[in-house]
Amino acid sequence: MTDAEIKQLLDEKYEEYCSVDFIESDPISIPHLFEEKQDIEISGLIAATIAWGQRPTIIKNANKAMRLMGNEPFRFVMEHSENDLRNLDGFVHRTFNAEDLKHFIRSLNSIYYKHDSLEDVFLLGIEEGDSNLMNSIHQFKKEFFAISHEKRTQKHVADPMKGSSAKRINMYLRWMCRPNDKGVDFGLWNRIPTSILSCPLDVHSGRNARQLGLLNRTQNDWKSVEELDASLRKFDAEDPVKYDYALFGLGVFT
Repeated sequence: MTDAEIKQLLDEKYEEYCSVDFIESDPISIPHLFEEKQDIEISGLIAATIAWGQRPTIIKNANKAMRLMGNEPFRFVMEHSENDLRNLDGFVHRTFNAEDLKHFIRSLNSIYYKHDSLEDVFLLGIEEGDSNLMNSIHQFKKEFFAISHEKRTQKHVADPMKGSSAKRINMYLRWMCRPNDKGVDFGLWNRIPTSILSCPLDVHSGRNARQLGLLNRTQNDWKSVEELDASLRKFDAEDPVKYDYALFGLGVFT
């Protein structure tokens, strides 16, 4: 296929899959339960963090986490007691367990005492001329684990500086930053340019990207993310990550 044909295919699939019909079967349905900014940020971060495995199970367990927080995640984060945290015992999604969830709540509490929004933390790591959010995500992880924590929980927040593709956190950033023009992403954060967002790279999107000639590298690591970014920016330099819908949908819906 020529570049023009690939762009046409990706644009068509973006229009097909980026619709409100997509929400119900995707983890993005969790932050769509809320209207307040901080509730959306917190619920989105937790849902994105556990977004691996079967999608119905991800949604089920993310909903459970919200129920355990009284379906008021920001209030729970800011006002919880140690007894409230004990009520989380028994929560588990694959290797993410109650102790991990408790750290997320404690860390978010610490962050929100210093910042109005999680966007502020990601902005700390962005420097003029950055072509992606590698350093931003790295700095976010440092801030997130600045308080006392169990070392095991660190694996649940990726660090692209260690080579990770950071698939789930890139997906979260897409949710928060992309405009709400289709009613799917939130456009909640407007200080991080969509031009430096990266496509969430996993087995499905990677396979389709390679079949289309957008990605040659065989590993799904950060170098592959950068290679895919470069390919997608040729088709839309301002909003390349919109093509995540196309690459994901080609793997899941067709």
